[in-house]
Amino acid sequence: MDWNHYRFRSLWTLSAPAPTVYGALERIEDYPLWWPQVREVTHLDDTTGIVTIRSFLPYDLTSTLREGRRDRETGILEVGLSGDIDGWARWTVTRLGAHGCLAHYEQEVDLRKPLLRLLAVPGRPVFRVNHALMMRAGRRGLAAHLEAV
Repeated sequence: MDWNHYRFRSLWTLSAPAPTVYGALERIEDYPLWWPQVREVTHLDDTTGIVTIRSFLPYDLTSTLREGRRDRETGILEVGLSGDIDGWARWTVTRLGAHGCLAHYEQEVDLRKPLLRLLAVPGRPVFRVNHALMMRAGRRGLAAHLEAV
């Protein structure tokens, strides 16, 4: 087992139409407005940017995002990641009922930040909880953001 390899999955049920949620998720530059753990997003060009995240543990992760698949019709947004974490992340937004949707988040990454690699075995359960708390805050933040607009 590679202790520095992670697969994450989150399901967010939201009371907003799928196209509205997709639109919010595709504007990554706005994430810091509604997702407290996304500290900074800097565009490098039309398809590349740098993101810095920090959840409850006292460390920042900075990675370069490269646009991958972007398909409004299927609700898929995918990026490649390189930096403190390497791999990919994907949102799939689908309609759920008359007025809601499901935002399915998947991520597969390898830790590259030296301190986190050093703490790979004892820190793994804590890193997973840290990610889960970040995702919970993101869902709450997006729901509140969507209600406000």
